[in-house]
Amino acid sequence: MQVLVRDNNVDQALRALKRKLQREGVFREMRARKAYEKPSERRIRERAEAVRRQRKLARKKMQREGLLPTRGKTARSR
Repeated sequence: MQVLVRDNNVDQALRALKRKLQREGVFREMRARKAYEKPSERRIRERAEAVRRQRKLARKKMQREGLLPTRGKTARSR
């Protein structure tokens, strides 16, 4: 992975690097490898993640079809 430093702005390059690492899932993997996870716990976690993903996709689909109100600034403001 490579990040360019422009105009000696190391802080901006560091933020870009952190964003790239976050997008690639490096932080999540480091946290997962910190301690051993039993295979049964791993299966349970992966199933829960799959259910969460499916619910999120279904919710977004319903919002696109107009069956659910979209969340955001316009829905909350009065």
